[in-house]
Amino acid sequence: MIVWLNPVGGASGDMLLSALLSLGAPAGAVRDAVASTGLRGWELEVTTRDAGSILATGVRVRTVDTATARSAREVLDLVAAARPEPVARLAVRAVSAIAAAEAGLHGVGLDELHLHELGGHDTIVDIVGVAAALHALDVTEIVSAPLPLGAGLVDSRHGPLPVPAPATLRLLTGMAVTGAPVQAETVTPTAAALLHAAEVRFAPMPPMVVRASGWGAGTRTLPDRPNVLGAVLGEPIGRTEGGLSPMTLIETTVDDVTGEVLAYTVQVLLGLGAADVWIVPAIGKKGRPAQVVCVLAPDDLVGALEGRLLAETGSLGARRTRVERHALPRSAGAVPVAGTAVDVKRGPHRAKPEYERLAELARATGRPLRELAALAEAAAAEERETGG
Repeated sequence: MIVWLNPVGGASGDMLLSALLSLGAPAGAVRDAVASTGLRGWELEVTTRDAGSILATGVRVRTVDTATARSAREVLDLVAAARPEPVARLAVRAVSAIAAAEAGLHGVGLDELHLHELGGHDTIVDIVGVAAALHALDVTEIVSAPLPLGAGLVDSRHGPLPVPAPATLRLLTGMAVTGAPVQAETVTPTAAALLHAAEVRFAPMPPMVVRASGWGAGTRTLPDRPNVLGAVLGEPIGRTEGGLSPMTLIETTVDDVTGEVLAYTVQVLLGLGAADVWIVPAIGKKGRPAQVVCVLAPDDLVGALEGRLLAETGSLGARRTRVERHALPRSAGAVPVAGTAVDVKRGPHRAKPEYERLAELARATGRPLRELAALAEAAAAEERETGG
């Protein structure tokens, strides 16, 4: 699933969480994920607010602990304990991004770093909650309009800070922004870190079949606009309906790039919206071992993906070939395995269980992964035969 964001009033951690809840993410799944971290003394309230003629979803974190400061290591350990595992991975990436930005600004190492305003219960609830909501909605891509940045000053433990805050600006590196005539903080470090961790792509709304839409409300009133974050949930058209899609195959051949860099490049390009990325071993000039990095790019992303491919590999050029991709209809669902729901992707000829969920279940039960995979495929086949 794709989520497209329309940050009319900006973006904060609570606005992102509210927007995802408005799309149908279950509040129970969010609360369960936060509780799994071991965080105590908090309560998440979900409300409806009138945000400048728009009825929007809002959240409020009530706590019995008013402390806002924790060490970066303590926050990382808390979010790393979140379950399910994909929630922890995204939350750790977001907190790590915050920690790296703050450590760079203060000139300290991670083990010496304390997060003050960003170390409180509400930040942890927002980060883990957003990760859990994205997981529950089966979101694989976030696309956004440019983020509006206000101006002025914001209070902090170290005194007044300019808006956007220095940590926010570091976290916004590589993101699309635009100025807003507002004397207020419109994008917070928490939101910037979450979007960074989720590898947001900035573009107009992509082609998709809309499944839900909603609004997340901020807490302040802005003078010139509703303080809301719009969100649209949809299925990519090619993935939903199948058929032929024109695309561009981008290739570059390298013989001096490490395996670590190539693996990272694959993940980055997929996160930026590539339909597929793969690497083919080859023999290059002078008989040297080489690799051909291949990127299948939608038409609107060719330039961005080619530029990132060349930047990551250091290659001096790339080849483009027009191709057509034939995508069969597919859908997502879940089947019961060993008392647990396992996500599956269904196509016309088979259903494939989601590896990471199976791996979690294998670790929890001690049963072989291949055995659980066979059970999931059998359950999906039975469901197809019975029309369930």
